[in-house]
Amino acid sequence: MRGTHRTFRIPRHALGVLVGATALFTAGTLATPAAAAPRPGSPARVHAVPDAAQQQARAFWTPERMRSALPLDLLDAGAPAVDAAPRAGRPATVAPTAPAAGAADVGPAAFPNGGGAWTGGGAVVSTAGRVFFTYQGRTASCSGNAVTSANKSTVITAGHCVKLEGAWHTDWVFVPGYHDGQAPHGRWTAAKTLSTPQWTASEDINYDVGAAVVAPLDGQRLTDVVGGQGLAFNTGYNQRMYSFGFPAAAPYDGEKFVYCSGTTSRDFLLSNDHGMGCDMTGGASGGPWFTRFDEATGTGLQSSVNSFKYNFLPNRMYGPYFGADAQNLYQAAQSS
Repeated sequence: MRGTHRTFRIPRHALGVLVGATALFTAGTLATPAAAAPRPGSPARVHAVPDAAQQQARAFWTPERMRSALPLDLLDAGAPAVDAAPRAGRPATVAPTAPAAGAADVGPAAFPNGGGAWTGGGAVVSTAGRVFFTYQGRTASCSGNAVTSANKSTVITAGHCVKLEGAWHTDWVFVPGYHDGQAPHGRWTAAKTLSTPQWTASEDINYDVGAAVVAPLDGQRLTDVVGGQGLAFNTGYNQRMYSFGFPAAAPYDGEKFVYCSGTTSRDFLLSNDHGMGCDMTGGASGGPWFTRFDEATGTGLQSSVNSFKYNFLPNRMYGPYFGADAQNLYQAAQSS
């Protein structure tokens, strides 16, 4: 089936579309990102990007190419599998770094909200951004978010936004604060892209989590420029969440920063993901979901990423549970 979004099978008797997601948090905040010890699970898979390819990617993504990039969900692709439930571990959180943007100067945002423009300002306007890459010879886009990390260079996104159909994406860049074809904080090229072992091996939708370690730009590291959001792992279900992204399929155009908010619930069908009412479309994939989100500062704890929709539930998004393997992925990325 081909429609507004990319469709896939879970496993053979249901259809879905990649776009959105969620998850959760708890427990005490760790003093430093390095203090969040990995939990039992499989190590992340890493793809290194040569220096010459990084330079090529930065030059490749002109404003015109960014505006014309298709949301990945519109492109033909295969069918992610559903395997075992995500491995659990002890709850753990990582604190946000100091906000790079000023506090919001408008009233409270709507909660719940099904997919409106974010007008609240705050750090999220700088830490979140669009992801651009080449997939099967075509320019494509997703969303992503800068997080607190030891290397100050880690971006969290969806697994299918770094690797799909057995191949790592090329010309991969992160554009924090993107709007209207502009890159106000620069185009940050990936030195490494990573995904969970389950996504790498079989594109298991329960583990649709990816990351990138971006190279310094003009002598600076990413979160020194835009700040970094916190993270949370192994935190349970049924939480108040905010989701952000750059949906690019109709009725959106990829040029505006959009959010959803609501109380999540566990997928009642075929995955172990979290779900939330949300109208965001293709291109939002990889955008962050937060618990403990503070509208005044625009900071929170990232607990999942926009991942998929069932085509028979177009107003509800789903995203992977951040368990032990998502935590190991983060550890591998931040220590690179």
